[in-house]
Amino acid sequence: MLKRILKEQSLAWSQLVYQKVRLMVALSGICFANVLIFTQLGFKASLFNGAMNIPESLEGDLFLIDSKAAFLGNGSIELQQLYRAEGIFGVAEAKPLYYKTVSWLNPETKTRISINVLAFNPAKSVFNLPEINQQISLLQQPDTILFDRKSLASVGNVAAEIAKGKTYSTLVNERKINVGSIFSLGSTAFRRGHIITSDVNYLRIFGTESINQIQIGIISIEENSNSQKIIAALQKNLDDGIKVLDRDALIALEENYWNSQPAGVVFNFGIVMGFVVGVIIVYQVLYTDINEHLAEYATLKAIGYSDRSLLLIVFQEAAILAVLGFLPGLTVSAGLYLLLGRLTQTALALSFDVAGSVFLLTLLMCLLSGAIAARKLRSADPADVF
Repeated sequence: MLKRILKEQSLAWSQLVYQKVRLMVALSGICFANVLIFTQLGFKASLFNGAMNIPESLEGDLFLIDSKAAFLGNGSIELQQLYRAEGIFGVAEAKPLYYKTVSWLNPETKTRISINVLAFNPAKSVFNLPEINQQISLLQQPDTILFDRKSLASVGNVAAEIAKGKTYSTLVNERKINVGSIFSLGSTAFRRGHIITSDVNYLRIFGTESINQIQIGIISIEENSNSQKIIAALQKNLDDGIKVLDRDALIALEENYWNSQPAGVVFNFGIVMGFVVGVIIVYQVLYTDINEHLAEYATLKAIGYSDRSLLLIVFQEAAILAVLGFLPGLTVSAGLYLLLGRLTQTALALSFDVAGSVFLLTLLMCLLSGAIAARKLRSADPADVF
């Protein structure tokens, strides 16, 4: 089949370039569909992917959260449950992570913004990020935090000031806090920024009673232990209001929640519509091309070409359109990502994963259009021609 495809490649190309105006219209339509899909994926990534950074950055094997929690930070469990978990056979260590929303005062604009605070015991690091772990000693200082340099611009020009060696102080829940240093984690339109501090400083911000309610319990299991047996033991020995998740399930919990939100549904719908628009455009081009050259296709049938061979020619045309339409779409989208990133002050990065996904969608879109349009080939009867 591969030899046959290579053999007929020039025929498919000749069919496309015979009507150059039609070819340009087709490529413009595919480019438009690509830009639409790229834009939806880009905005979706900027809004939601930052939410995945926290579960992906935690250092642990299993995680305890409130069974009713729809996403991380939504609900809490008692610190005492973590102590009980540490006594279960196979559990090497259990560490608490506090994760709540705080009021942040932007000293430059004097506006108050909600950002997220993550707190833990500096003696028991909970992150697998070297940039955080190398600066843990700063968290032992009173009223000191680490600031996420990827926070949205509305939070303030914190990272730039710290990079210049200047001191930066502000009010967090009406308490004066000093920024000791910066790190990188990520933000979204719903989580504008993150700060990290110690559990002691967290207690100073929220009060003494807050220390007994944690949002995430991080469990490290002993080497060669059976994680499923440990999960079962945890579920049996801990309160019913606690859910035990592995890393994949924790990430899925966060991802499913944000994707189910109205904004996530809108962006997913936009991706589908971009795909449908591309299918319609390519179908119209290929169908018109087949219809206008029906006599030629009938002639090919008369000299021995099978329906399968003619279908391969149409698929080759579709694949050529996919590649030629994707390249300008990728270029335009890269420029739009830069522009939209500056306008929205969000991190819009055109990754290889996104580009690869869009290319596969484009190829599928064109092949599907070709398969639908190729039904017209059944009417290419040599008897009607001669």
